[in-house]
Amino acid sequence: MNNNLKIGTVEVCFCFFTPPTPEKSAIVSYFYVLRFNPSRTSLRRRVLLGLESEESSGQTGPMMAEFEHPTQQGVCQMIGYCILVLCLVPQITWAKVSYKQGDPVTLYVNKVGPYHNPQETYHYYTLPVCRPKEVHHKSLSLGEVLDGDRMAESLYEIKFRENTEKKSLCQLTLTEKEVDQLREAIEELYYFEFVLDDIPIWGFVGYMEESGFLPHSHKVGLWTHLDFNIEYNGNSVIFANVSVKDSKPVPLEEGGGGAGHGAVGTGGGLALSFTYSVHWFESPLTHARRAERLRDYSFFPKTLEIHWLSIINSLVLVVLLLGFVIIILMRVLKNDFARYNVEEEGGCDDLDQGDNGWKIIHTDVFRFPPYKSLLCAVLGVGAQFLTLATGIIVMALLGMFNVHRHGAINSAAIMLYALTSCVSGYCSCSFYTQIHGQRWVWNIILTSSLFSAPLFLTWSVVNSVHWWSGSTQALPASTVLLLLGAWVLVGFPLTVIGGIVGKNRAGNFQAPCRTRNIARQIPTQPWYKHTAVHMAIGGFLPFSAISVELYYIFATVWGREHYTLYGILLCVFAILLSVGACISVALTYFLLSGEDYRWWWRSVLSTGSTGLFIFVYSVFYYRNRSSMSGLVQSAEFFGYSLLTALVFSLMLGTVSFWASLVFIRYIYRSLKMD
Repeated sequence: MNNNLKIGTVEVCFCFFTPPTPEKSAIVSYFYVLRFNPSRTSLRRRVLLGLESEESSGQTGPMMAEFEHPTQQGVCQMIGYCILVLCLVPQITWAKVSYKQGDPVTLYVNKVGPYHNPQETYHYYTLPVCRPKEVHHKSLSLGEVLDGDRMAESLYEIKFRENTEKKSLCQLTLTEKEVDQLREAIEELYYFEFVLDDIPIWGFVGYMEESGFLPHSHKVGLWTHLDFNIEYNGNSVIFANVSVKDSKPVPLEEGGGGAGHGAVGTGGGLALSFTYSVHWFESPLTHARRAERLRDYSFFPKTLEIHWLSIINSLVLVVLLLGFVIIILMRVLKNDFARYNVEEEGGCDDLDQGDNGWKIIHTDVFRFPPYKSLLCAVLGVGAQFLTLATGIIVMALLGMFNVHRHGAINSAAIMLYALTSCVSGYCSCSFYTQIHGQRWVWNIILTSSLFSAPLFLTWSVVNSVHWWSGSTQALPASTVLLLLGAWVLVGFPLTVIGGIVGKNRAGNFQAPCRTRNIARQIPTQPWYKHTAVHMAIGGFLPFSAISVELYYIFATVWGREHYTLYGILLCVFAILLSVGACISVALTYFLLSGEDYRWWWRSVLSTGSTGLFIFVYSVFYYRNRSSMSGLVQSAEFFGYSLLTALVFSLMLGTVSFWASLVFIRYIYRSLKMD
């Protein structure tokens, strides 16, 4: 593969709006554009004049003027509006593009890769195909780069609403090595992706046919003619696809030979003639509804059929489970309160005499656990991911992620991860101070690196594999610097600020009972109260609540589906947290009933083990529900599946801990103790 390809510029835009004034009738928008390029990095200020077109000029787009570097006041103002702008960027970037008849419509070539390995992609121009003398790349957003997009201008000349028949694209003479490269790509079912007006266009590079056993037939052909079918409505493009039904593939024989339509075998190689046709069709859909047309198109297999019966069955089972746990606990606690809250003559220290169960350990249940800093870091990062997941789902419900916004969800996730770092710092350091932690600086460092360190390690391994194979999933140096800068300049400082605020605002730990200086001896526990058993029970039940929806999520992340069931996802997410909280409360009660007060870490591990079940499911999905294979795809899949399991463990461990803490405070506060 040819890896010496120039990667395009990545732009990160910061903007704010100035409302109309009597002197200025148009809205003025200031854009600060941070341009990352392997050769240079610059910060420029742009002023966007007039969001609506000027009638006198006849221009359909906004007019843009460029100024010198912004002043210090401008930079401060940029940072002040940063959070607001990041929320507005998705609404600005994908504006409607209007065309007049005869206007050129740019077709970008993007990437190719094996059909069954969605994350193993390569630049289109790594194949021996028609290309311009100088390759010009399109400026991409951060999300597009993370998604493996590498859009470049092509030789296809497409004009709005003008049909073209069998127009010559280029003439190529392939060497034996290049023919073998194409044969290998076609045998691995390589598909290509083009982009026209933000509409992805997919097609296969060639054709392969296997037939018979004796005699065995193995035919490989290359498509040298493409038919582009483009739908329009008014002055906008609605949909586009490519077809090869009216053309014949050029056979590619082993050893560089070939014959047939469009091919001439010569002593110096294989001569090919590439052509294309363009056909325009009017569509009744408006530009605002063109996403519906792309959702209905099925180049890739449709696997996300909504199984309402399975979803309703899961919901009913979860509701019954929650009701069962709540009712049983209420009845048991009612009996416990009736038995314990008899007339007590002595104080708290005399309650030990003749009692058993959770009441007898009231002087030890609030004894602080070992590894306090690590526990608080887990709770802080878990709270951060709970906030991040909620934000992503809410943004999806608001329609900020659609099929035309390439990589929008990746950009949003990075943005929210950086901005919610203050949540992790605040929650961790605040609770660490409450439980009498002294090394708060070390706690902040541990909190900031608890997820970022495994993420960096996993990314380093996966990215190295992609670099070695020449995949477009390997991030350019400019993007790596951008992500590193986002963590160093935004994520880590916000973690420190949140930690300082949490430390200063932390109060005293609220414990209904005093804690003795000498710990009580814990009796021998039966096997069904051991940590491993609680982890198995506490992990399996939440996993069973999301098992149906988990398949849809995997098919979206590790496939090419567009997830649209965000309302159901929100319900399932709420049910997952509810089940985790209820199971944690039940297991904590059983633990305390055995006079074992080591509930702190047990509550985190019990439902936090759901992440282990999710990773086991990912292995099952890889082997039985997908056709993925190869080192590149396997490294990507299992590396990020481990991180996904870690995220679920942190989130559910945090929810289960706080649920157990609230429950324990409630039952010991309800006892009549002097």
